[in-house]
Amino acid sequence: MARLNVVYSPYGAYELKSKYQFNFLMGTVSTAVFIGLILAVSWIVSAMQEDLDAIDATAVVIKTVADLGPPPSVTKKPPQIQVDQPQVAAPTVGIPTPVADDEVVDEDVVLATRAELAEIVAPDITATTEGEGEIVVDIDDDDYLPAPDEFVPVEIMPEMIYQHTPEYPRLAKQAGITGVVWVKALVDREGSVRRSMVGKSSGTQALDEAAVAAAKHNKFKPGIQNGRPVNVWVTYKVTFTLDN
Repeated sequence: MARLNVVYSPYGAYELKSKYQFNFLMGTVSTAVFIGLILAVSWIVSAMQEDLDAIDATAVVIKTVADLGPPPSVTKKPPQIQVDQPQVAAPTVGIPTPVADDEVVDEDVVLATRAELAEIVAPDITATTEGEGEIVVDIDDDDYLPAPDEFVPVEIMPEMIYQHTPEYPRLAKQAGITGVVWVKALVDREGSVRRSMVGKSSGTQALDEAAVAAAKHNKFKPGIQNGRPVNVWVTYKVTFTLDN
């Protein structure tokens, strides 16, 4: 009869049973440490991200020189100095007369209305001679002569029909001096020259005086405005040349 040799082994792997509690404890501890490390790393990353967001929120990105802005010396305003306003006396009715400061009296001051000021500054002007205290306008339109720089509306400018040849100054002729004089002349309603002056000098006083003196002998067709002749200034050229 054959004998079967069988190695005896305790039921349930005795070696595993003797170490499973230690292995379980080590696994639990390892898992807890691993989870703790993950949570710690996550918290550290979140804290660093918040710090970066705070830094980015306050950071100013400068891309061009214009983003720098003006220097502090320009943007900083100087301190305002308080200056007391001078005490000015209120005006009375009429045009105020300057007086010394110690003579100014503020009692019973009456302010003028707009109508009263208008009467004082721009009184009513009438063309009649009746009544006392009225201003009489007695200016003949034919006698009114405009100033050289005054604008006069003219539809047809005066036209020269005769130009008197000016006398060549003897000294300027001997010295061989030539030039061009622009003369301004006031032509009246009859076409005559009432006044004359130098508009642009030739650089030689003798030539200028000769051209202005000859202007009074010139004749023009008068300027026309609304079908009537008017007094108006004209400018023309006078050339002084020497015949070879």
